[in-house]
Amino acid sequence: MRRLSLNTVCEEAACPNLSECWAERHATVMILGAVCTRACAFCNVATGLPDPVDAEEPEHLASAVAELGLAHVVITSVDRDDLPDGGARQFARSIGAIRARSPQATIEVLTPDFRRKPGALSTVLAAGPDVFNHNLETVPRLYRRIRPGADYRHSLALLAEAKQARPEVFTKSGIMVGLGEEDGEVLAVMDDLRVAQVDFLTIGQYLRPTPSHARVERYVRPEQFEQWTEAARARGFLVVSATPLTRSSYHADADFRRLQAARAGITPR
Repeated sequence: MRRLSLNTVCEEAACPNLSECWAERHATVMILGAVCTRACAFCNVATGLPDPVDAEEPEHLASAVAELGLAHVVITSVDRDDLPDGGARQFARSIGAIRARSPQATIEVLTPDFRRKPGALSTVLAAGPDVFNHNLETVPRLYRRIRPGADYRHSLALLAEAKQARPEVFTKSGIMVGLGEEDGEVLAVMDDLRVAQVDFLTIGQYLRPTPSHARVERYVRPEQFEQWTEAARARGFLVVSATPLTRSSYHADADFRRLQAARAGITPR
């Protein structure tokens, strides 16, 4: 990562699972720099004026994937509201570069919402990711406080549009709990995601990165995560990952295999 000048969300977002994932050679690469144009109340990624887009980044990413022999790759990014396409072309170029160097690898993208960027979603989907992920992050009532630069309905529409445009691509989304949501609101988010035909749901406990971020309103008991898992399965999600330490890309490679198996009806969810 250092030699090829690549960033990881594992480090920038202070993920609690970093040691485990890196020990297993799993990392989520964060393209388009390490500075975000938004300032979400939960996120540890730096906010400010981003650097210019690195034209060599897709090739550097492809080199890293090839050298590490990765079977499944997760690509995310900071929000780049300063770019006309929100960074969509860099996602597409990264997917293309990986396909050229490591055609056996499966690719998962975790994108921003691309608000007010016409054609951005279609640019990413045309590059052919295997999984399209966009996180809702929290319940709609808390958006103004937790995710002020985003819009809940827009994010839902993005996921629905992705599934309608490319039905064969798995869609995925996730939320954090402990930010002040109520249990019934979590169930309502599940319903909204199933209307959007999302295949895979993740739910994890929010952990406060620093004292300047949104405070933890509650620590959810493991039994509640188990109840949400059952509720999500009953609603028809192909795969559900709901535990205190679940994060969007945690065990992404194994979960992709679970998605494939669930779609084929081979194994239980």
